[in-house]
Amino acid sequence: MDARTSNFILLGIVIAIVLAFASVAVFGTAMASVEWLGTLFLKSLKMIIVPLVTASMIVGVAGLGDVRRLGRLGSTAVVYFLLTTAIAVGIGLLLVNVIRPGVGVSVGDLAVPANVAAREEFAWSDLVLSLVSDNIVASMANMELLPIIVFSLVFGAVLTTMGTVGETVIGFFRGVNEAIMKIVTLLMLVAPVGIFGLVAGRFGRVGNFSDLAELLSGVGWYMVTVLVALALHALIVLPAVLWLLGRRNPYRYMLNMGTALLTAFSTASSSATLPLTMEGVEKHNGVSEKVAGFVVPLGATVNMNGTALYEAVAVLFIAQALGLELTLVQQLIVLLTATLAAIGAAGIPEAGLVTMVIVLKAVGLPLEGLGLILTVDWLLDRFRTSVNVWGDAVGAAVVERRVLDGAGDGSRRGPSP
Repeated sequence: MDARTSNFILLGIVIAIVLAFASVAVFGTAMASVEWLGTLFLKSLKMIIVPLVTASMIVGVAGLGDVRRLGRLGSTAVVYFLLTTAIAVGIGLLLVNVIRPGVGVSVGDLAVPANVAAREEFAWSDLVLSLVSDNIVASMANMELLPIIVFSLVFGAVLTTMGTVGETVIGFFRGVNEAIMKIVTLLMLVAPVGIFGLVAGRFGRVGNFSDLAELLSGVGWYMVTVLVALALHALIVLPAVLWLLGRRNPYRYMLNMGTALLTAFSTASSSATLPLTMEGVEKHNGVSEKVAGFVVPLGATVNMNGTALYEAVAVLFIAQALGLELTLVQQLIVLLTATLAAIGAAGIPEAGLVTMVIVLKAVGLPLEGLGLILTVDWLLDRFRTSVNVWGDAVGAAVVERRVLDGAGDGSRRGPSP
């Protein structure tokens, strides 16, 4: 897709979001009737996720050639994921301690939400077990991405050892990957219509903006804390990482990811946005297919900067609302647990709730506290998902620089123009 068409689609998405909010302001709950347009668009994106992840990772691994490069690529990606997630959590903890949004919040009668209670018991061994599926076809049907990624990595690595036969199979998956990206291009042409349906339909179910304001009034400062922390991480930390380690112009890179970021906000799903993230990283920002095919699908599954930050803020907000002060040691436990849980729990159903349960249990807070934030979780989810996707896109450029361009050899200086 050429730059002119991409810019036209991006403008269309912006207009669609503005029209969606304007429509809700005028017609209120009646706009819930257009949500099916967004659902159709979302299902179309989800339809191609499994073949995209499978093909792109097999092609990416096979393209690396030397298996030792895969180890370096994987270790570099994981280090990036861990460090940026820890920084995000640290920003959240700092702001929630300064703003203290939970002080004075009325707790009332709280109960453990049913969907949280179902996942209350959790063992870290579940994380390891989630890496491997006893039925890869069933995992594909259920869109369990982590075992699909592991299978694709092993399958791609094995193909590189099979000579001519392996090259034939790799060629097939390369064709599948290119075909899927063509489908992504076609879906982008109707993205403004789908995103209008998603935004107008979801906010239409709220009613009108006066109802929304009333809903948010009790947790206003909590929302401010989360949004400011997310903004600091997305607009300052990640661009700095991209400029210093990826040697790219961060804001031009972000502009080229505009379609994916707006789609992430609209769908509140990193996985559903994955095809558009791949398009933006590879086609518009020129990141190597070998690296993007590995880092972006893996990042969409396990790299959750925004989610980890959100959960750290939420845990301290709950503690403040309950009149409890977490010590420095307890807050360090929150930082460590939120960082590791955000990476490790992605293959588990209802991963966001599971990670929140893990962090709450780590510092001895009651699960009933989740009732304080559930009313606005659906809205904040859109912002943190956008940050998750932005972190994946930055990671692809950083890992490419460190792995394929000879990090530390001085072969490239300064950010790309």
